[in-house]
Amino acid sequence: MCRFSARGTVKRSIDASAAYTVLTEDRLPNDISPQSYDIHLEPNYDELSFSGLIKMNLSWNSDSKKVWFHAHYDLNINDRKIRLSEINGVQPAKNYTIIRGGRQPKKTIYVLYLKETVKQNTQCTLEVPFEGTIWKTAEGLFRNTYKNYTYFVTNLKPTNARRLFPCFDEPGIKVPFTVSITRPKEFITISNTAVSETRKHPTLSNLMIDYFEKTPPMSPFNFGFVISTFKKWNLEELKKLSNTPSIQMWSYSENTNIKEIYDRLIIAYKKIEEYVGIAIPLTKIDVVIIPDLAIVRPIDNFGLLIFKDSDILKQRYFDSAQELIYQWLGSWVTPEWWSDAHVNKALTSFLAAEVVIQIDGGIEFNGKYPITALYSMYYEFSKRYPHSRITGMKHETIAYKTEMAIRMLNFTLSKETFQRAIQNFIMQHQYKTFVEDDLWSALTIQALKDKTLREQYSVSDIIRPWLRNHRLPVVNVERNYQKNSVVLRQKMYLRERPHDVPGQDKMLWWIPIVLNHQDTLRFCNYTPSVWMEESQNITIENMPGKNSFIIVNPEEIGPFPVNYDQTNWNLLANFLQTKKGRTAIPANTRAKLLHDAWNLAYAGNLSFATTFNMTLFMKSERDHIVWNSVFTFIDQIGRHIDVSIVHRQFERYVSVLLSPLYEELKEETEYIDSGKAELRALAKRFLCRAGYKPCIDVAQAAYKDWQQTANPDMENPMPKNYICPVFKWGTMEEWIFGLQRVIQFPKSRIASERTFLLKSLAGCPTQPEKINRLLELTVLNNTDYFSENDVFLILTTLTGGSSGYYTLFNFLNYNWIPIKQKFKNQTNIWDHLIGSATGFFTTQEGYDMVQNLYKTHHGEFGSAQHIIEKSIRNIKEEAQWSQANLPVIEAWLNKYFTKNTDTI
Repeated sequence: MCRFSARGTVKRSIDASAAYTVLTEDRLPNDISPQSYDIHLEPNYDELSFSGLIKMNLSWNSDSKKVWFHAHYDLNINDRKIRLSEINGVQPAKNYTIIRGGRQPKKTIYVLYLKETVKQNTQCTLEVPFEGTIWKTAEGLFRNTYKNYTYFVTNLKPTNARRLFPCFDEPGIKVPFTVSITRPKEFITISNTAVSETRKHPTLSNLMIDYFEKTPPMSPFNFGFVISTFKKWNLEELKKLSNTPSIQMWSYSENTNIKEIYDRLIIAYKKIEEYVGIAIPLTKIDVVIIPDLAIVRPIDNFGLLIFKDSDILKQRYFDSAQELIYQWLGSWVTPEWWSDAHVNKALTSFLAAEVVIQIDGGIEFNGKYPITALYSMYYEFSKRYPHSRITGMKHETIAYKTEMAIRMLNFTLSKETFQRAIQNFIMQHQYKTFVEDDLWSALTIQALKDKTLREQYSVSDIIRPWLRNHRLPVVNVERNYQKNSVVLRQKMYLRERPHDVPGQDKMLWWIPIVLNHQDTLRFCNYTPSVWMEESQNITIENMPGKNSFIIVNPEEIGPFPVNYDQTNWNLLANFLQTKKGRTAIPANTRAKLLHDAWNLAYAGNLSFATTFNMTLFMKSERDHIVWNSVFTFIDQIGRHIDVSIVHRQFERYVSVLLSPLYEELKEETEYIDSGKAELRALAKRFLCRAGYKPCIDVAQAAYKDWQQTANPDMENPMPKNYICPVFKWGTMEEWIFGLQRVIQFPKSRIASERTFLLKSLAGCPTQPEKINRLLELTVLNNTDYFSENDVFLILTTLTGGSSGYYTLFNFLNYNWIPIKQKFKNQTNIWDHLIGSATGFFTTQEGYDMVQNLYKTHHGEFGSAQHIIEKSIRNIKEEAQWSQANLPVIEAWLNKYFTKNTDTI
C-alpha cells in the first residue's frame, strides 16, 4: 500500500497575506517605471523617528508633466526639497522645475506637478528627503523590547513600505536596492544583503553607517532590516554548491535551541532546493529569532526571515519550510498584484507540506493533513451563508480551498509532472512577477508534454470553477447493477438546511473521477478515469457486478464528498467489518467514507440507518485518523438529539464502540505515540460523557483527592478531562465544591484555569438545579464574584446541550420581569441572553415553547426582537429535521440492541 501522510493541526492564524484581495486599489499610472532605489535611512532612536533620502532612477514610458509615487500619510515630505534631474551623461544635468506636490485625496499616492514635460524614454533621478515615525505596533519600522533589550524591526507587507520611504509600492514593480542605514555603535544591522562597508557617522560620534551590497530586483515589501544587539551564532555552514546561500542564525544569547532550529532549516532548505531544482540568487539568508515579537506570522523578506521564538520553537519542519519557500515564490518570483497572492499562499503552503512529507513522512502532521482543515472547509462552505462573520477567515478559507485544488492537480497530473512544471515556472519568472494564469499555463504545458492531460484540456479551465465558486461540489454515485454502469451527478454541497441557496444549479466544477473497484483496490493510482467537464452528470460503463463496491475520490484526491446508492454503501459497510477490509482500505479513505456518510445524513441526503451501518466496524478500528472524524459526529449528533428519548440509547451505542478502545489504551505506558495518546484522551472524554461507569469511578476518585487537599484553591491535582464527568454525573455537593473554587479563585493563578472551571460548571451538568444555582448567582443576583464577561461565557456555554438551554429558557420564562428590568439598559447581554435561551431548540416541543414565549411577551423583546424571530424560523427547520430523522435513528438503535443483548 502506498504511503499517504497527513498534516496535523497546523494552526492557521489569520494574517495580512490572506486578506490581500481587500486592499485598496491605490495603483499608480504606467507612465513611469523605476529602475533602481538608492536609500539612506537614519533612525533617531531616542525620539522614535527617522529621516532619510531616496534616489529613484526613473524611466518615462510616455510624455508626462506629473510624477506619481506612494507615500503614506505618516511620511512627511517637503516638496520644496525634492529634486528631479535628467540622467544623460551631460554636465550639468537638466533639472526639472517642480511647481508643487501633494497626496491625492484619501489615497497614499503623492503627485509632483512639473513645469516642463518629461519626454518618453527620458531617464531621471528623483531625490526625495523624508521623515517618519518609529511605531510601537508591527507596521513599517517599529520598536520593541524584551527584558533589558531594545530592537528595531521592519514589517512592510503588504503595503507598509510606503510608511518607511517613498517608492512605487506595488508587488509587480521590482528593482534593485542600494541601502545604507545608521545605527548606534553597540548595535548591528541585518538586512536583505550582507554589509559591504561600515563607516563612522560624519557628525555623530556614537553612530555608525552600514552600507549593504546591492540587492537583486525585488518588490518594496521584500525590503527589510533589523537593528539590535542580537548574537550571531557560529554554526557549521551549509554544505553546498557555490551558488547556494549560507543560513545565518541570530537571537539573544540565552536561546539554547539554536542548533536544533538551524538543523531543521538546513534540512528543509536542501529539500526545497532539490524540489525546485535551483538555488536562490543570494549569498546568505539571515534568520532572526525574537522573543515576544508582536506579529501574527513570520516576516519574510528576501534574504531575511524574522520569527517569533514561540513559532519556530514548535519543533516542526512545516513553519520553516513555508517561510523558506517564500524566498523562491514570493520574493524571487512575485505575484503581480495582491489579487494573485492567495494563489501564491496556497502554492507555498502545499509545497511546504510536500517538503515535510519528503523529509520524514510528515510525522509532525500526526495523520491529519489534509483531513482536519479539509473537513473544516467542508463544514464552512456547506453553510447557507459561509463566512458571514469574519472577513479575514473568509480569505483564509478560500486560500485553503485553493491549496486543496492545487493538491488535486498534483495527484491527477502526476507528482512528477507537477514538480517539473513548478521548476519551469520558477525558471521562467525569476526576478519577475506572475499572474495566476501563468502558473496554470506552466502546468498545462508540462502535462501535455508528459501526456498526463488530454490535448483538449487546460489546467486553467479545470481550476477556474474551483477558484470562482466559493462553494464545493458533492458527487452522487448511482449504479445500475443490471447494466454494470454508473451515473455520476454533481451539485453544490449544502449541509445546512434549508437547501435554498440561489443559483446553486448553475455552479458546476471540473471534477476528476478517480475510481477504485473492490476486486482491484489500488490506492496509489491517482489517474482520473474521466473528468466531469462542468457537466451535471456523466455515465461510466464496465463497472463491477452487484457483489462488488466502488469507491470514488479515494484519499480525498479532490476536495469534495461523495454519496452512493444504498447497495454500494451496504457493500462498503460489510467489507469494513472484516479485517481484510480495514487492511485493504487506507485510513484516510476509511475516514472519508465515515465523514461523508455522517455529513450527507445530517444534510438529509442519506438515511441515518445507512450511516450507523457504516460505524459498525469502529469497534475494531484503532487508527486515530479514522476515529477523529467519528468523534466530531458523536459530538454533533449527540448534541442535536440530546432532548429526545433516543439520546440515552445513542450514548449506550457510543459506549459499545469506545469501551474496547478505552480498555485497550487506558493503561499508561512509558512511551506512546502522539496518535494513540490523542485517541486515548478522546476515548476517555466521550465515554465519561456517555456515563461509562469505570470512567466515572476514576474521575470521582481523582476529584475526591482534590477535595481532600489542604489548600484546594491553590492546588488542583485533578486531570482536566475528569472535571466535566464529575459535574455531569456527580453529586450536588461535588458541583458546589467546584463553584466555590471559582468564587475563591486566587488572582495569583492563571486566569484560563478559572475560565475552564466556570465553563465546566455551566456546560457539563444535566441536572437543572445545578444550572439554576449558577444562573441565580450570575444573572439575578448582584455579586462581585462574577463579571459581565463571565455572564457572556456562561450563556454561551449553556447553548452546548439541551440541559443548558432548556434550563436557561425556563429560568428566563419564570424570572422574566426581574431579568428584563435588570438588563433593560444592557442590550448586549439582553440580546445574548435571548439568543442563547431560544436559538438552539431542535424539536416541535421546543418550537412551541419559544413560540409561546414570543406571544406572551410580544412587544417586550426590544433590541432582541429580531433575534427571537430568527430563532423561531430556525427551530421550525430543525424540528422538521428531528421529525424526519429521530425515528430512523431510534429504530436502528433498537434493532441493534435487540440483536446484541449482551452489549453495555
